[in-house]
Amino acid sequence: MEHQCTNRLINETSPYLLQHAHNPVEWYPWGEEAFAKAKAENKPILLSVGYSACHWCHVMERESFEDEKIAKLMNELFVNIKVDREERPDVDEIYMNAVQMLTGRGGWPMTVFLTPEGKPFYGGTYFPPVDRHGLPAFPRVLAGVAQAYYERPQDIANSTAQILANLEKITHREETVHPLHLETLEQTAANLAKHVDQTYGGLGGAPKFPNSMVFSLFLRQYRATGDAQYVELTTHTLRKMAEGGIYDHLGGGFHRYSVDERWLVPHFEKMLYDNALLVRLYLEAYQVTHEPFFRQVVEEILAYVEREMVSPEGGFYSTQDADSDGEEGKFFVWSRDEVMRLLGEETGEIFCRYFDVTDVGNFEHHNILHPTLTVEQLAKLFRREVEEVQRLLAEAKRVLFTVRERRVKPGRDEKILANWNGLMLSAFAEAAKVLGTPQYTKVARKNADFLWTQMYRDGRLLHSYKDGQARFNAYLDDYAFVAAALVDLYEATFERIYLDRAVELTEILLSRFWDEKEGGFYFTSNDHEALISRSKSAFDGAIPSGNSIAVFTLLRLSFLTESPRYLEKAEKTLRLFYAAMEQNPFGFSHMLGALDFYLRRPKEIVILGDPQTGTTKALLAQLHSEFIPNKTLTCLDPGQGENVPSLLAGKTQVDGKLTAYVCHNFTCSLPVTEWEALKKLLLA
Repeated sequence: MEHQCTNRLINETSPYLLQHAHNPVEWYPWGEEAFAKAKAENKPILLSVGYSACHWCHVMERESFEDEKIAKLMNELFVNIKVDREERPDVDEIYMNAVQMLTGRGGWPMTVFLTPEGKPFYGGTYFPPVDRHGLPAFPRVLAGVAQAYYERPQDIANSTAQILANLEKITHREETVHPLHLETLEQTAANLAKHVDQTYGGLGGAPKFPNSMVFSLFLRQYRATGDAQYVELTTHTLRKMAEGGIYDHLGGGFHRYSVDERWLVPHFEKMLYDNALLVRLYLEAYQVTHEPFFRQVVEEILAYVEREMVSPEGGFYSTQDADSDGEEGKFFVWSRDEVMRLLGEETGEIFCRYFDVTDVGNFEHHNILHPTLTVEQLAKLFRREVEEVQRLLAEAKRVLFTVRERRVKPGRDEKILANWNGLMLSAFAEAAKVLGTPQYTKVARKNADFLWTQMYRDGRLLHSYKDGQARFNAYLDDYAFVAAALVDLYEATFERIYLDRAVELTEILLSRFWDEKEGGFYFTSNDHEALISRSKSAFDGAIPSGNSIAVFTLLRLSFLTESPRYLEKAEKTLRLFYAAMEQNPFGFSHMLGALDFYLRRPKEIVILGDPQTGTTKALLAQLHSEFIPNKTLTCLDPGQGENVPSLLAGKTQVDGKLTAYVCHNFTCSLPVTEWEALKKLLLA
């Protein structure tokens, strides 16, 4: 295919940047060349940030960046830089903070105007090509910003100085002088519970996001207090989500978020990180309730990931688009005529009644599949046996899935990001433990080996991998999430190599990211490219903050390796963000989970026995069936002469049998050899 225009993005590996490589806009990737040009010509910079699965990013490209008149204006007035936020979260975070300061809101596509030195002075998100939605036309914005830059330099200087001062302010915090206490957890969980939608689940109204970290905190609070409302709020939300259109009922996996309060109409992109976090949450719900429904959702998500999101080398791809054939959701929706034609009259009627498929449609004259009644109600309605209806629905779903596979698929961003891979590696490792599925262990091992061989070079982790090339100095999230995942994999396999690798990454975190002055971890390493600000965030966004995962990992490793230094750094970080946790629990849910782990102290479980024998596997299966969020687990084969923790010095198997010890708060239990006795110790 011949293109009229080609710009500098043609040499990039990011699918998002390559999508813009043939725009008439003279795009530059982020780098010295663009800034040098801006300085040489005294031109302001237009920074546009997005990602490949972002629907409104595609809309703005079609409306403005592919429009020759608008592109001409951009080229005349600005040096234009395009950034993939998934490749450069450091750039994205700084300028998103700036846009939120300027406008009170943020999102993608993000449009920021900078001085040639990279200092922001004006910004927003999506701008339409003509005045609409209460937003000014993009050409008008371009002309106005350029005019202000050249004619009101003092205003620009004042604006940039104010923004830089505020960016600096949000980076600095002070350790609390107050003791850390459990009441904080009780109060924040109770306050968060007030915001749960009692009818449809989830937090607040539309649009609705999964907010996995909040509900995980609720389950921790249930385990600590026995207050059943936290289980009810969580399981109600998880059911409503999995029964909504936000869930892909044919192919598994969750879409990004729902535009309505009922979870019916999603933004159709699928993100690796959402599905990784939801696997963990549904597993926790399964451990608490033992209801097969939650297990089924986990298995369907992981089947989707294995089918669609795993590279041949074992890395996990980033995202799938909302759009196919230029239309949002086209791949996922159905007409009643098509369903009836494929399934026949009898099965078609049952399927359409169950999944709310009508002639009118529930989404732009099409139908998003979502069950509106139970299988039992459906069976009664059609005077069939429940088992028969279940078989009919399963076969119908198989038929429609097969047909859907022949449609034009949504675009897939095949970047492999270390941090998101860490989240999904954790999900597979946890599922392997809780569900006892060897295939999940196999996927997790392959991913861990891929990350170590392809994205870890010369003692440094790299952030992004595509087409055989690993790029970009890794960020806090990369080190923290991968280290956490390796600890999870160690506790799934008891292979020391994974623990050693987790320690290796944690040591780099401490040497290159730790703030010696105030404590906590910066988002970028001490030898990273110099940007206008070096941020240190602990706020949960769509994914947990790097600081919160780092604290969790330090705490776990402090018990698994008996390193007081790890405990000290974790405690200092908790103290640094303690006031913020109290003020804004919603944004610090994962850090509050780490605080729970720290204050309650984990049950340190050591099992003496060969991990490969049937007896040991049976005991581990029972152990993993229970929801015990605050624990560390080691299984040692006494015959292998492995290092035994000092707490267990002198402790051995009882009569050569499989033996377990549980230590908590510097005290160890007597040895136990039966599950019921172990269970009492764990749930005490």
